Order: sequence, then C-alpha cells, then structure tokens
Amino acid sequence: MILPRGSDQLLLPVNPLFIVASLVFALGFNLIPLGRQAAMPDLLALVLVFWNVHQPQRVGVGIAFVLGLLMDVHQGALFGQHALAYTLLSFLAVTIHRRLLWFSVLQQALHVWPLFAAAHAVSLAVRLVSGGSFPGWQLLGAPTLEAALWPVAVWVLLAPQRRAPDPDENRPL
Repeated sequence: MILPRGSDQLLLPVNPLFIVASLVFALGFNLIPLGRQAAMPDLLALVLVFWNVHQPQRVGVGIAFVLGLLMDVHQGALFGQHALAYTLLSFLAVTIHRRLLWFSVLQQALHVWPLFAAAHAVSLAVRLVSGGSFPGWQLLGAPTLEAALWPVAVWVLLAPQRRAPDPDENRPL
C-alpha cells in the first residue's frame, strides 16, 4: 500500500466515541465566555475540519449544520449564521480531503487557511447584511490562528490512532 507523504505509519481505526468526544469538547470550549474577541480562533471549526478531512464518511455537512445551529443559539447570533459558515467549511473540507492528505502537516495548514478565511468571510457577510457592526480588521487573525493550530490538532486528534512501536522484526506491519 502506498502511504501519503505526510504519514509515516498506518493508523488504527478511529473510535466513533472519540470523534463525538472531541466535537463535544470543542463545542464546550467555544461555549466558555472568554469575551467577544474578533481574533479568537474557533476551535469547533478546527476540529470539524479535521474530522471532515480524516473521516468524511462519519462527519459531514449535516453534523456541521447542527453544530452551527448550537453555536448560533449560544452566541445569540442571527439564526443560521454559524450554521451556514460551518456547512460551507465542511463542504470545502470534504471536497479537498483526498488531496490534502498527500501534503505534510505544515503544507496542510496552508491549504486549510483559505477554508477558515472563507467561513469567517461568510459569517461576516451575514452579520453585515443583517445590520450588525464590523468587528474590526483583527478578524483576519482568526483564520490565521486556526491554521496555525492545525498541526497541534493533527497531533492531538491522531494520537489515539497511532500504533505503538512494535519491536517484532518478523511482522511486516
């Protein structure tokens, strides 16, 4: 089997409970009242894109829509603002997931930055069309921070799937 360049080993199958736990943890982190900073990275969007790339059959656009509605209810935003942004983000991530896995983790971070920027642009456009105020140019920092957190998310979320090093020299895998 030919492995993509970014991966150095075969991974174990992912536990569906771990996917749910990571999404619930990211949602919980987004629910913590840290203040309304425009440059605050969206951890739920980061984890959602990760699972869209690595498990597109299990985490798709429908889950992104439901999580977006939960974020809209929590933040008191226009109903559907985050749902639209997360749905677009999920669709774009599923679209490029096969190509993205061939790159190294740092190159993947460069490839997911436009996805995060597009999601924030859609959310900003919905906010401005509905009569909201412009949060400032520091909003450009959020997609950059999310892309910078991509290697950390890959390392943390793939950790349970990595095999322990096997000293047995007789087995090929």
